[in-house]
Order: sequence, then structure tokens, then C-alpha cells
Amino acid sequence: MAKTEVILTHNIVGLGGESDQVKVAAGYARNYLLPHGLAVPVTQSNKRQIEALRKRRAERESHELNSMTELSKSVSKLICVVKVKAGEDGRMFGAVTAGAISDEMKNQFEISLDKKKIHIEKPIKSLGEHEVELRLHTDVTSTLKVRVESLTPLSPEAIAAQQAAQAPAGETPKTESRAKRAGAKS
Repeated sequence: MAKTEVILTHNIVGLGGESDQVKVAAGYARNYLLPHGLAVPVTQSNKRQIEALRKRRAERESHELNSMTELSKSVSKLICVVKVKAGEDGRMFGAVTAGAISDEMKNQFEISLDKKKIHIEKPIKSLGEHEVELRLHTDVTSTLKVRVESLTPLSPEAIAAQQAAQAPAGETPKTESRAKRAGAKS
């Protein structure tokens, strides 16, 4: 398969960043990269343009890093409230997704955050407060507090159960009753 060298004019995932000189298949360069303006062929005149592209890339990356650092500082102080449908017992229908958190951030705080930057390890399937990791930049990560609330009012029993589930350290009511039963049997 024939290879050709091109200079990228835009970031391309899996291939390289702006101003990188890469070897790609000739057909890929001829049929996709060059017609879409994503790359230029390697020539003497284009090699001179590499420095301008590198300078522009460095400025853009430093600006992006600064803005994401500032965003990280402001987002870490916020609590995003997500309202979901839940039954009377406090059980959610479905889960809170990164897209839902992104939409709520835009509605509540007018912060547009790409859902790909919100990293949820396990799906959020319970009411209460949760911490979600934000990967804003390769060098910048932050945490966002998300409070999941029910659209329907909860019964007093459900509120008590929810508070017991969120109790920090100590035994939950289920383990206490098991311990009591085990003590009663012996």
C-alpha cells in the first residue's frame, strides 16, 4: 500500500494534531484529507507554513488550558440539581446520564459542557448527592456535585430509607437487624 506524507491543518483523532507531519495511505490523503482541507501535501512552501501552524496551535492550546482551569475552579463550587421521575418509595426510573447533567448545567448555570467531558463511573440510579468527575482538558480534572431529586414528593418512609442509605459510617438498619437476629439465635 502506497504511503504519502501530509501536513495536518486540523486536529484529527487517532492521527495527529495541527501542524503534525504524518504518513498516511495515499488514497486516504487523496480522497479525504486533501479535499476536506484537513491536510496539505508536504512541499517546500508548505513546510514553511508549519511554523505558523505550530504557533497558532500553541496559542490555542494555552488559551484552552487557561479557560478550562478557570472553569474547573468555578464548577467545583457548584451543585447541579437534576430532577428525575421516581416512585413513591424513592426508586428512580432509569439513570442520570452525562447528557442530562450537561443539559442541567446549561439550564441552571449557563455553562455549556460537552457530555464527553463528564465521566460517570457507575450509572447514577439513586436519589441524593453524588460526585461526578469532569475531564475538562488532558491536564485539568475537577469534580462536580450532582444532587438527584425526585419530581414527585416522597413518603416519610422513603425519606427515612434514603437518609439511612446515605449514612456515612456505621451499620445500616438492615445490618443492625441481622446482627440483632444473630444475637437472639445464639
